[in-house]
Amino acid sequence: MSNFSKIISQDKPVLVDFFAEWCGPCKMMSPILKEVKDTLSDKVSIIKIDVDKNQPLATKYQVRGVPTLLLFKNGVQVWRQSGVVQKNELITLLQSHL
Repeated sequence: MSNFSKIISQDKPVLVDFFAEWCGPCKMMSPILKEVKDTLSDKVSIIKIDVDKNQPLATKYQVRGVPTLLLFKNGVQVWRQSGVVQKNELITLLQSHL
């Protein structure tokens, strides 16, 4: 948990993808996140959290459905959305927080 706090406290935007292996829409998010990472490279961090393996973290952030994306900047949650988010929408969002 403390490692997670350290990661989300970075100065650059940190996009957290709460997902589950069994979730269809989560599988659709994976290539989208890869493209976003390829586009923005090291300007942002993207981390994936498996809700089945990290139940306390999912509970702390009230993740009730997957995929749920949370965006942190300097440790503060600045955006949240459940469901699949398109690449262009994510890139625009992340660029607005750079």
